Amino acid sequence: MNYFKKMLGSGPSPPGVGASEVFWSWLGSFLGISAVALLHHGLFEPRDLSLLIGSFGASAVLLYGAVRSPLAQPRNLIGGHVLSAIIGVSAQLWLGGTPWMAAAVAVSVAIAIMHLTRTLHPPGGATALIAVIGGDSVHQLSYLYVLVPAALGAGVMLVIALLVNNIPKTRKYPEFWF
Repeated sequence: MNYFKKMLGSGPSPPGVGASEVFWSWLGSFLGISAVALLHHGLFEPRDLSLLIGSFGASAVLLYGAVRSPLAQPRNLIGGHVLSAIIGVSAQLWLGGTPWMAAAVAVSVAIAIMHLTRTLHPPGGATALIAVIGGDSVHQLSYLYVLVPAALGAGVMLVIALLVNNIPKTRKYPEFWF
């Protein structure tokens, strides 16, 4: 019975945030995603933003909306995306003929490696998965996917986070680098 009681939760919902926090989260995410999208727009087919990978949306939530979270820190952002991209591409190359297996291996190994390297960044799981399910435009990149979009996009978002998150007196980013 205790097993099922744990599913009820044990505490109140987290408190809401003020308008200032909402504004800075909005501004950071707008600038971060815009910068990555514009970079990809300039480097690749202007109508094709497929290299603006979905996991960057989740990274934006952490980087600009949960700036103090250990999961949002630079080590986790860069390490999580880069390691997960390597694992995802490897899984695709080795197991791509069996997509369900490649997807499961990519995400589960990425989580394990992020834990072992202290770079846990939940969007990294999506970066690994996208390397497997991303289609021909992603598969053709092979290990270049690690650099563009994973490392480059995460790096651009990090620069924006450093600039925007330190403007208000109520924010400080990062909490730690390594």
